[in-house]
Amino acid sequence: MKKALIIMSTVLMVGCNSSKDNMSVFGNVDGLMKGTLFLQAQKDSILVNLDSMYLKGDGNFKLSTYINEPDIFYLYLDKQDGDSLNDIITFFGNKGDIQINTRLSTFDSSFEISGSENSDLLNEYNSIIRKYNLQNLDLLEIFYNAQIENNQKRIDSVNSELEDLIRKKYLYTLNFSITNSDNEISPYLTVSQIPDANIDLLRKVYDTLPERIKDSKYGKILKEITSD
Repeated sequence: MKKALIIMSTVLMVGCNSSKDNMSVFGNVDGLMKGTLFLQAQKDSILVNLDSMYLKGDGNFKLSTYINEPDIFYLYLDKQDGDSLNDIITFFGNKGDIQINTRLSTFDSSFEISGSENSDLLNEYNSIIRKYNLQNLDLLEIFYNAQIENNQKRIDSVNSELEDLIRKKYLYTLNFSITNSDNEISPYLTVSQIPDANIDLLRKVYDTLPERIKDSKYGKILKEITSD
């Protein structure tokens, strides 16, 4: 399905680059000898291709598109090997030049990005959340073993630890959003990671946003959530 979407979208978007493009994404994929890079965005819950470039013998690339405001974009690498695992870089795009350098072997985990403050903050946030997720996996393994052993005391204990970990993730996200309220990343993380948090806490995040961020795409979504 993913491949079909990419092929269809590429046909629709080929030749769309123009002098009106105001975001340029360029860089290098070290070790890439052949493949196609796609610049993607989500439109109405569907990933669409905004630009693409076929690479052969050289990992240097440059993609561009027109954007209205900072938003989430995806850099997808089709290595043409039938394996799409770990081939997508998520970043916050903005007007201007954004440089992304990475390696073929660790495409989505070793990339370096410059030219986007929101992306720097997103990477900082994800680095902490990744640690929480690893703790969650460890606890789930312990929980699974406790179920096999029918150890109810251990099951209850791990359940309590899992609930505490969820609370920590929520609080970290809330504090991160409030601390970085001058950036579009703030309402984005709130609506994408903790939309079901206590309504008063969500309103607290919204109230810290300057008018410019309140008027952004994710600021407006957060307003809708907090208006219920």
